[in-house]
Amino acid sequence: MSLFRDDGIVLRTQKLGEADRIITLLTRRNGRVRAVARGVRRTKSKFGARLEPFSHVDVQFFARGGELVGRGLPLCTQVETIAPYGGGIVTDYGRYTAGTAMLETAERFTDHEGEPAVQQYLLLVGGLRTLASGAHAPHLVMDAFLLRSLAVNGYAPSFDACAKCGMPGPNRFFSVAAGGSVCGECRPAGSVVPSPESLELLGALLTGDWETADACEARFCREGSGLVAAYLQWHLERGLRSLRYVEK
Repeated sequence: MSLFRDDGIVLRTQKLGEADRIITLLTRRNGRVRAVARGVRRTKSKFGARLEPFSHVDVQFFARGGELVGRGLPLCTQVETIAPYGGGIVTDYGRYTAGTAMLETAERFTDHEGEPAVQQYLLLVGGLRTLASGAHAPHLVMDAFLLRSLAVNGYAPSFDACAKCGMPGPNRFFSVAAGGSVCGECRPAGSVVPSPESLELLGALLTGDWETADACEARFCREGSGLVAAYLQWHLERGLRSLRYVEK
């Protein structure tokens, strides 16, 4: 029997029995962890409100087998709030739907429980902090998070040089299957021709150039979001359920 302590973001919760919940978290040192929180649905629970989606928390786990991942789920025995990002997210529909897509993406990119995913964790913490602050439009924060999540998981798209031959850009065509922008010689069937402004926006979101991203017109933002969603769906092999509710 062992105690583990880690900080993490609550990704989702599921009801268990009459008063318990199964909490899924993305943690700093242990990757994705599922744990049981006893009695958190009771009105007198000491830490039930702290274990809601979007919460950044410090959690102590009790694992019977000596490991967080193994036979049976560990228990959440102590919880302290680090940052209640949910307070700045759930009261705004645009932020809430964008944030939900970010949580689902983080969970999908951490398929194996117990495997460290530090870069994905840090991306999620930074993304939720930015989303909750209202510093940028929710859909821009979400698209930036999706693009960077793809990049840290080995699927970085190209928005300038040809993804197949490396010919310097800007290149006119874009192919999800080929890895992003492609030249006329390399373009496969089914390539699209997005506006240069949309590709510039996506490049800015990937690199953190918020001055360029914030100044982009709405029509190019919508086109860019469509490219991001298609690229993400290709690499995840199925779409995100939460994306259909995102306010564009």
